[in-house]
Amino acid sequence: MFYDTGCYGRVLLGSVSADVAARLAALPGEWLEYDADEGAIVVRHIQPTAGPSLPTIAGELVRILAEVPAAQQALIQGGDLFVHTERSAQLVRLRVEQGGALHVRWAHPDYAKARRQAYVRGAESLVDPRIQRLNGGVRFTAADAGSAAKELEALADAYEGLYPEGECRVTTGSGGAVQADLAEVNLDVDLLLTRLEQLAAPGTLVGQVEISSFAGEAPERYARFVFESGRTYIQRPVLWQSDT
Repeated sequence: MFYDTGCYGRVLLGSVSADVAARLAALPGEWLEYDADEGAIVVRHIQPTAGPSLPTIAGELVRILAEVPAAQQALIQGGDLFVHTERSAQLVRLRVEQGGALHVRWAHPDYAKARRQAYVRGAESLVDPRIQRLNGGVRFTAADAGSAAKELEALADAYEGLYPEGECRVTTGSGGAVQADLAEVNLDVDLLLTRLEQLAAPGTLVGQVEISSFAGEAPERYARFVFESGRTYIQRPVLWQSDT
């Protein structure tokens, strides 16, 4: 299983009294525990194996928060726990606000307001290449459009990933124009970028390609590549809608 099920993050409880801290430290838990030195709810080092992650973690979080008496809840500084679920392969945020209010939110990746930056090869954490799912389209001018089209088609057909499906449709036009449309293609995006850089005349490559996963990897690793004005940009999806 490629998807990284688990939990990360922490919630600061602040300067609770010594007797409350002692009760918190004594609470049993598979996923969460109270760290008295940090004054925080943290994820245990030993990875649990029993029970579904989200309901178990949410229950443990509520149980810990319930031990903080009303008179000390104002001391809670808050924080986030992020849970990777098993069955639905989603990312869920458990946010504790200052004062102890708890909110649960499921990630919904969206590129509409995503910030873009210049892509630096090797500097980004992406979906495992073997299970990358590519969707999008690019166009460019090539010295030999026919040969360029054949090379792109061969690249997609010959890639030995784990999900040999999808369609890479390449068409050519006048003046060396090449159009490549990818639909659910299992291909390493870095291999595609390398080949596009080799085939496209400088400054002619435009379009975009989105990278997701056939095996439900974490949405933090999803990305969109944008080709514009001879440069390659990367965008990460916005996972959470603005809190209102």
